[in-house]
Amino acid sequence: MRILVWIAIVALLALAGVWFRPLRLNAATSATSRTASLTFGGLQRTYRLYRPAALQRDAAVPLVLVLHGGFGTGIQAENTYHWDEAADAHGFVVLYPDGIARAWNAGACCGRPQQTQIDDVGFLTALVEKMMHDENVDPHRLYVTGISNGAMMSYRMACESSLALAAIGPVAGTLSKTCDRTQPTSVLAIHGLADRNVPFDGGIGVGFDRSDRPSVPATIARWHAIDRCDPPQVRDATPVRYEISQCAKGRVVELVTIAGAGHQWPGSERPPSAAVAILHLDQPSKAIDATALLWEFFAAHHS
Repeated sequence: MRILVWIAIVALLALAGVWFRPLRLNAATSATSRTASLTFGGLQRTYRLYRPAALQRDAAVPLVLVLHGGFGTGIQAENTYHWDEAADAHGFVVLYPDGIARAWNAGACCGRPQQTQIDDVGFLTALVEKMMHDENVDPHRLYVTGISNGAMMSYRMACESSLALAAIGPVAGTLSKTCDRTQPTSVLAIHGLADRNVPFDGGIGVGFDRSDRPSVPATIARWHAIDRCDPPQVRDATPVRYEISQCAKGRVVELVTIAGAGHQWPGSERPPSAAVAILHLDQPSKAIDATALLWEFFAAHHS
């Protein structure tokens, strides 16, 4: 039944034109992203790749893997969260992969990939390894971020991928699977305190997926244990609160919360009205620019 409802909502969104916007050419660099595919697990998986026109190939460069949320797509994430502009400014490659049926198997979520146990960890790992070869990506500067279901998937990648991820940046998501890994990975989690889809204090949200989620504090506590962190230092800049913990091996676990903010990517493009109504999304907070904050955090960490 859940799969049928998921398919019905995807069809409704497609008919309404939600999440489909034309790709924007970067006028400053004349660069544009390109669509490509990778066959993995017997499935042809698609993704978008953005490499700034000015980025040289004679030196290894960082990579940011951006994972869309449930019902999203790679092109929607590219057009919404401003990572191409950040790549132009700071010199890195960005990947925007597509989940099967617009979702990721993050463990206890979401949709068809979770129901049919799609190996998204394997696919994303293979895709990044391909970029190491094709795009001269630095294996010590690999970063994963995502929103909602994509945030959950970023946690799972850090838990299970064979990649030595330098840092992850989950936005509006929590850990959706048991994580027993020991390899340290820095984490910057961003969450709105008024998020109804993935409640900060845990429980069942108002969105399509009605699973009982762990709280954000419980997820961060798990990473404190994994990375062997000191108690956090707290800085309040109302409505934003920063909790920063220094950890073993130079790692950092940071939680940024925004009072009054809901299920959104702070500083992003506004979602279409149909997405707001159907998916219970919220308008993006302007209290911070999540993409700028995440890149500053990523750039400070190597594996």
